[in-house]
This record gives sequence, C-alpha cells and structure tokens, in this order.
Amino acid sequence: MRRKEFSMSENKQEIAEFLREMSFGFLGTVGSDGACRVTPLNFVYGDGYFYFHGSLAGEKMKHLKANPQVSFTVAKEYAIIPSYFTDPLLACPASAYFKSVMVRGHAEAVSDLREKADAFTLFMKKLQPEGGYNPIDPEDPKYAGQLKAVALFRIVPEEISAKFKFGQNLNDHKFEDVLQGLQKRGGELDKETVELMHKYCPHHAGS
Repeated sequence: MRRKEFSMSENKQEIAEFLREMSFGFLGTVGSDGACRVTPLNFVYGDGYFYFHGSLAGEKMKHLKANPQVSFTVAKEYAIIPSYFTDPLLACPASAYFKSVMVRGHAEAVSDLREKADAFTLFMKKLQPEGGYNPIDPEDPKYAGQLKAVALFRIVPEEISAKFKFGQNLNDHKFEDVLQGLQKRGGELDKETVELMHKYCPHHAGS
C-alpha cells in the first residue's frame, strides 16, 4: 500500500534540490524483444531534464533506438532503523529512512553544441567542483570536436514521483525513540537523518 504521508511528488523545489545533490541513478529501458535492462549511470539535472552520456554502441543504445520510453530512478538511503529502537521484541518496526525520485519519460539525443556544453558544465561542477579545467565552450576549438563526437542524451520527464521517508507515520513516542536511537548511535548520516526527521515531521514539534 502506498503511504501518502511519505509522498513529496507535489514539492518540486525539494525534488529539484535532491536531484541537484545526487550524481548517480538507474536508467530502465526495454528492447525490441521486450527484454528489460537497468543501467546505473552518472547524471545531472538541469532545466527540467535529466542528462546522461555514453557510447553509441552497446545494449543500452540498442534499447533506446528501439524504444525511447524510459524510467529513471534516483535514491539515497540515510539510515537503517533497527526494530529495537521502538520495540524490544518485534522485528516489524525495522525500517530505513531515504529519499527517492522516480521518473517516467522518453530519452532523446542532444545535438545542439551549446546545450551539450551546458550539460557537461553541470557534470564538471558536480563531479569536479574544485575546478582545474578551462570553461566548456563550443566556440573553443579544443572543445568543439569533442562536443560533436560525444553522445549526450536527455530524459524528458512525463511523470515524476518522489518519496521521502523520515518517520512521518510514527506517533510522538516512537518518533522520540527513533531520534534518541539515532543520536546515541551517531553513525555517518545519523545527525543529518535527525535533522531531516524534524524538517519533514513538523507535527512532532515537541521532539
């Protein structure tokens, strides 16, 4: 059963911020024979599109030529929530807190060199934020040939849904138990998870 309290599908700003933070997603395609494929790849999100690049050869490209309809999923797990945070005996409360965005749309090749340059600039800003390279400009002869040769695709979304799960379904007592469990455990993302619990569960204002 889909839990409405976790849905973030109407909050476009929160979705966009999460997508700009992430660099890795999973592309779902279907070939002419009906065979499905899920490909992990780097991506960037800009101007409402998802961009990815790669070789023009291979099964992924065969699928896209046969059927441009795709799915794309981005997810980040923040914390595993052990059952004993809220119940000393039952396994049922065990859970995970996460953000996920699911996209349905179609993929199309990008040929415009300016759009390519802008997309690859987004890639570089995300994956190499420290700089150390000349600006990507299609007018620069050192980049022009490279931009023409590289294959870049954009996913045009037809539907975007998002789910951010951070304890919205818990009562005040269990919410507080999870908060205390995370604070005591002190894992790599536990502090951030606590902050997100407060952000997305304002009805637990006293916690």
